Amino acid sequence: MPFSHHSHSGQFCKHAAGTLEDVVREAIRQGFRTYGLTEHVPRHRVDDLYPEEEGLSLDVLKSQFDAFLTEAHRLKEKYAEQITLLVGLETEYITDTDLTALDALLSEHGTRIEYLVGSVHHVGGIPIDFDRPTFEKALASFSDDTHPDSMAAFLNAYFDAQYTLMQRFHPEVIGHFDLCRLYNPGLRFRDYPDALERIRRNVQYAVRYGALFELNAAAFRKGWDAAYPGDDVVEIVKEHGGRFTLSDDSHGPHAVGLNYHRLVGYARRVGIEALWVLASPSLPDGASAVRRGVVSHKVTGQWWEDPFWKGREQT
Repeated sequence: MPFSHHSHSGQFCKHAAGTLEDVVREAIRQGFRTYGLTEHVPRHRVDDLYPEEEGLSLDVLKSQFDAFLTEAHRLKEKYAEQITLLVGLETEYITDTDLTALDALLSEHGTRIEYLVGSVHHVGGIPIDFDRPTFEKALASFSDDTHPDSMAAFLNAYFDAQYTLMQRFHPEVIGHFDLCRLYNPGLRFRDYPDALERIRRNVQYAVRYGALFELNAAAFRKGWDAAYPGDDVVEIVKEHGGRFTLSDDSHGPHAVGLNYHRLVGYARRVGIEALWVLASPSLPDGASAVRRGVVSHKVTGQWWEDPFWKGREQT
């Protein structure tokens, strides 16, 4: 049962740590049975590079991603008897150029990319999860005479970008759905009716095509007392029959399974009774096709009673 669909390594992500094989070995050590390898897609403008990437060329980022796919599939084969590794990617949507480039990337690599984690990390071309000052810069970019409430306009833009991404690519996993409130975890979407309407629209669309909504444990290490998404979004997903999965969003072996004991507690608190996992399309009963090279499969029984969860407080 134990699984994660979203991870990174320092080998292929400059703000992470460790090699991809380090990450896989740690997942095996902890008893994960399915683990998704999903490095970020390369960015396509020098202006969009993060500070730690200063001096890298766009060609280097492209080559780095190609090398990730090669290494991920090598590890998938090497450790096949110990763990099921899924090879995917995490999206970026900064400008329309990223969407066009992702189309090309998917065409180029075909079945080597088995699934997508659909994430938005920028609003108005500015990162929203790098640090608080950069987030405040993104928020301030929506403050003008046209948008007297900058937060409302910011949230609307975030969820519109998320919707566009889902429409174009149908990502199998919706990544950290409400990352837009990372630095405002107490924000309630009911106070922003237009954003709330967009959330419902996005959830309904994702449910219709069969996406899974990740419960992302990274929110705990960012200071939240909940996973992504918060309980108000969870209620909307449940209301529309959405399906949940788990992710640690690890950025190195040190973060594999981090706060998973809190993740299971949160899931139980908000009333999530069923979980789903991506798997190879060979699974028979209980599986439903999404796109690309995986199907979603419902975890049988009471998932929180799996032996994996015993003693997780130390992890």
